[in-house]
Amino acid sequence: MDKLTFYTNPRSRGRIARWMLEEIGQPYETVVLDYGAPMRSPAYLELNPMGKVPTVTHGPRVITETAAICAYLADAFPEAGLLPANRASYYRWLFFAAGPFEAAVIDRALGLQIPPERTVMVGYGDFDRTIATLEQAVSASPFIAGESFSAADVQVGLQIGWGLEFGTIPDRPAFRAYWKRLKDRPALLRANALDDALARGSADA
Repeated sequence: MDKLTFYTNPRSRGRIARWMLEEIGQPYETVVLDYGAPMRSPAYLELNPMGKVPTVTHGPRVITETAAICAYLADAFPEAGLLPANRASYYRWLFFAAGPFEAAVIDRALGLQIPPERTVMVGYGDFDRTIATLEQAVSASPFIAGESFSAADVQVGLQIGWGLEFGTIPDRPAFRAYWKRLKDRPALLRANALDDALARGSADA
């Protein structure tokens, strides 16, 4: 079986990929990269020219970007049961979270105000509409793509969880209820324990 290797930093979006790796239940090696020079090394830039984490390698294959990692691993390991029957909703919300939702939240957190006349130039349009759209989606069914948990919930869920924790999204009942359905999943608890331990270790170094 091709080896899985996970390049990450515990203080990064790599936590999304870690959760997904724990959900598929396959062995993998973790390579922790500090910010700065380690992420800019020639060897790592060959894998990820952006010089960012996470990156996952699966044998000779290289996958970057959290949504792509979630989608790839769900496809590569179908026995994990993370591919829902409703692929349309699955892909829609997986990439909505990684695209419009994340961009809207980051822009707002950075204090970037998009003039109303220029919202047509922004991929997400405006913050309030983006939030309302996702709120409606998480209210429609127990999980983002229907009745069963899927890889899309990894991407959507952790971004909502972070948004609630750091106050970057409105604290609405629909978001709280959705996050409550996800936050105690054994794979997420394992992933958090691993990354929290790594974060403590780097702080003590």
